[in-house]
Amino acid sequence: MSLFKINTNIGALNAYNALAKVNSQAEKAQLRLATQKRINSVADDTSGYRVGKELQGKVTLMQASQGNIGSAKDMLSTAESALSAINDLINQIKGKVAESIDPSKNKTSLAADVAALGNEIDSIFSNTKFNDTALLSGSSYSAAFSFRTGVEETTSVNFGTMSTLDLSSLTGASSSTVTSVSVSSIETAVSNALGSIGNFSQRLDVKDEYLTAAISNATASVSRLFDADMAIEQLNATKGQIGSQVATSMLAQMNAAPQGILSLFR
Repeated sequence: MSLFKINTNIGALNAYNALAKVNSQAEKAQLRLATQKRINSVADDTSGYRVGKELQGKVTLMQASQGNIGSAKDMLSTAESALSAINDLINQIKGKVAESIDPSKNKTSLAADVAALGNEIDSIFSNTKFNDTALLSGSSYSAAFSFRTGVEETTSVNFGTMSTLDLSSLTGASSSTVTSVSVSSIETAVSNALGSIGNFSQRLDVKDEYLTAAISNATASVSRLFDADMAIEQLNATKGQIGSQVATSMLAQMNAAPQGILSLFR
C-alpha cells in the first residue's frame, strides 16, 4: 500500500492536485468578481469570446450608423427649413403678382418687391448649407447624399435638383413684366423636394427605431456572454476559500502520514 512508501507519497500528491484545482477555481471566481466579467480571456470560453466580440463589433457599427442617421435627419431638417422659407416667399410673390393686375396699384413698386423676394429666394438656394456642403445649389451641390445607415446598408437621400431653376424672371422683374411673372416651376420643385424630405425622414425614423432595438438586443446578448453573475461567483469564491483550507489541511496530514513508518524501526 502507498501508506508504507516513502519515496513517493501518492496520497500527498493527490491532495496537492486537489488543492491546486480548488485554488484555481477560487482564483477564477475572485477574478470574475474583481472584473465583473465571466470571460476574461479566450481560454475561459472560446466560442463565447468569439461570438461576443463579433456582437460588440456589430454594436459599434450600429451605433455609428445611428449617429449617421441623426446627421441625415439634421441635414433634412436644414433643407426643410430653407424650402419652407422659400415656400413662404413664393406665396408673397404670388400675392404681389396678383396685385399688379390691379390698375390702381404701382407696378414699379410691386416689381421691385418681386425682385427683392426673388433675390432672397436665390440667396436661400445658394447659402443653405450643412457642414459646409451646399444643399440646394452652388458648385458643391449634389443631387443625392449617401449615409451609412446599417451594418451593411447605405441610404441615399435625394430631394431634387434646384440648381437648374431659372430665377431671372423674378430677380429681373420690372413694371412691364411683373404681371406675367410665374413661380409655378419653382413652386413645383419646392413642393416635390418637401415631399421627398418627408418620405426620407419617415424612412430614417424607421431605421432609427430598428437600430435602437437591435443595439439593445445585441448589447443584452453581449452582457449574457461576458458579464459575471456576481451572486454565483461570490458563492464560488466562498466555496473555493473553504475548499482551499480543507485541502491544505488534508495535504498537511498526508505529508505527515509516512512518518508513521518510523515506528516500524523502533
